[in-house]
Amino acid sequence: MKKFTVLDLVDLDLKEHNALNLVCLGGRPGLTREITMPDLNRPGLALSGFFDNFGFNRIQVFGRGEHAYLQMLEREGRDDTLKELFSRTFPCAIFTHSLQPTDVFLRLAEESETPVLQSDLTTSTFVARIIRALSSVFAPRQTMHGVLVEVFGIGVLLLGDSGVGKSEAALELVERKHRLVADDAVEVRNVSGNVLLGSGANKALGHHMEIRGLGIINITHLFGVGAIRDSKQIQLLVRLEAWDNTKEYDRIGAEEQYEDILGVKVPSLQVPVKPGRNIPIIIETAAMNERLKKMGYFSAKEFNQSVLKWLETENARRLYFQKNNL
Repeated sequence: MKKFTVLDLVDLDLKEHNALNLVCLGGRPGLTREITMPDLNRPGLALSGFFDNFGFNRIQVFGRGEHAYLQMLEREGRDDTLKELFSRTFPCAIFTHSLQPTDVFLRLAEESETPVLQSDLTTSTFVARIIRALSSVFAPRQTMHGVLVEVFGIGVLLLGDSGVGKSEAALELVERKHRLVADDAVEVRNVSGNVLLGSGANKALGHHMEIRGLGIINITHLFGVGAIRDSKQIQLLVRLEAWDNTKEYDRIGAEEQYEDILGVKVPSLQVPVKPGRNIPIIIETAAMNERLKKMGYFSAKEFNQSVLKWLETENARRLYFQKNNL
């Protein structure tokens, strides 16, 4: 992962309920400082002079309690703990509730080139949002060759060899009012340890798609903004492959198949492609079936149970008639 700095944090393009609303109050030369971990620190103990196990490599968040203590230190002319605080290099200090740092704090921040940021959010709201944002930034990630679409609310990642028809299938799904997330290169991130979030690997390319024989098309311009989304959780893998007559394909689906991506197991299907097969309809059905599984209804297992009950009934009936014929 490339270096992530305080300036990158300020410039994060976060909208609505994710926005951090950060502005820089001082220490601008230090905006190039690197943030190396997604954890935060509330420096209340450090302000009182206790620096054992101080999280100097974390972002320091100042809420109303820390701000009130800073004001007391300034009134009493005690700046020794602040000097010791700024003798350690930490990424930045962030004040919530639109609180203003004291003059001494700002002066020491400028001298040590430590960025001082401010947000108008409450401390609890800000902490929740920045942890969510940093978790995404520092999440393990990999780029996969495939197409990510949202079908009936399920994030479906289409995989397969080049030329097998992934983009064509995705184009037909968009025509059927489903949504495209990314084509060709999908960046997959492991968020919160158990959620795979997929998005386009190259933001500059936007929601474009390459169709052989047609060229590059812009899905947004052709189908409107309702046909796209920026990211989606990956909940189902569909591997497309050329039909192999020598291969035995699963015809019942009673045994679920999974693939491991970044330590997360994702349900997986293998769909053979040949002329005459309507792949988009198969993908739609797979997505609806996956939704049913999440609701606790497994069609293949129910079918197996029905067959077993029928066999048991037939055996019982056969035994009954055999006894009556004796």
